[in-house]
Amino acid sequence: MEKVLFIIAATGLCAVTSKHYYQFVYELKNWTEALSYCRDKYTDLAAIDDMQDVQTLNDMVELSKMTIMENGNRAWIGLYDDINGWRWSMSENSEAEFRNWSPWQPDNLMSKEFCVLMVDGLWFDYPCESFYRFVCSDNRGSTMTFVYIDNLMSWTEAQSYCRLHYTDLASVRNMTENQKIDEVVPAGVKVWIGLFRDSWKWTNGSTSSLRYWTIIEPNNLMGHESCVAANFLLNAKWEDWTCDSMKEFVCYIAPVYKQVVRVNLINSNPDLTHPDVMEAMLNHIKQKLKEQGVKGDIKLSWRKQSDGSVFQKDDEEMKKKSIV
Repeated sequence: MEKVLFIIAATGLCAVTSKHYYQFVYELKNWTEALSYCRDKYTDLAAIDDMQDVQTLNDMVELSKMTIMENGNRAWIGLYDDINGWRWSMSENSEAEFRNWSPWQPDNLMSKEFCVLMVDGLWFDYPCESFYRFVCSDNRGSTMTFVYIDNLMSWTEAQSYCRLHYTDLASVRNMTENQKIDEVVPAGVKVWIGLFRDSWKWTNGSTSSLRYWTIIEPNNLMGHESCVAANFLLNAKWEDWTCDSMKEFVCYIAPVYKQVVRVNLINSNPDLTHPDVMEAMLNHIKQKLKEQGVKGDIKLSWRKQSDGSVFQKDDEEMKKKSIV
């Protein structure tokens, strides 16, 4: 048996246990510029996981350095509304990009419209918790049929009903299917279809469910307020803003964890000193770490010993073999 020594250096190994190190940048930039700046010089725009993070930001901010003009004392964070992230409830990729929006849709009124209604063949975004009739897809073999359900349900309830009794909420892949649905639904009746989108997301992929909006936010006041700033006159509570607004911003730096791990190799048939073999082993270990839930920028490298070698024979094993 041979022993191999290597180093794991990973950024943000565990989102649950790692803490963010924040950096305020007192320069005016739009949200996209701020995101690029943070990713270039730090890790990302600030992700806020809990109220302890909120308190940290409130303790760190220097209001005297922030602009005092109208709508000042606010800083961009990494939360945004992915307004184009529409996807179908039934997960298949064929013709998934077909859309038949009504004029001026989707409009994301009050930043609360994440599901889609159809009426007379045209589509509208609408709050998912509203109650409407709906259409299910019934996919049996190569045949797709649509079933009109004359019951009032929220979008989520309609999805569950369709999945229980049929296949899923209706996916509409082309104009022909759009017309078929229109034919089974009474004129003027609004029905849920299977198109939806996730709401607010963090730029670093955090799954934090913390929401710390001011009392009237988010409101999508200007019709396209998709980016979020913390208002430091209101204890860093959040507001949605148009992404081209100019504001200061907060970056974060993910802590870097470095760990040395010893690995025992039982089978050493390949030439372990060959660069391709060594690289393949590192790639395999990295993949295993990701499968076990390790996130972040994982970097692996072999650690050389004082004599320049990476691998060494296990003396105890060698003794056992010589005795045998």
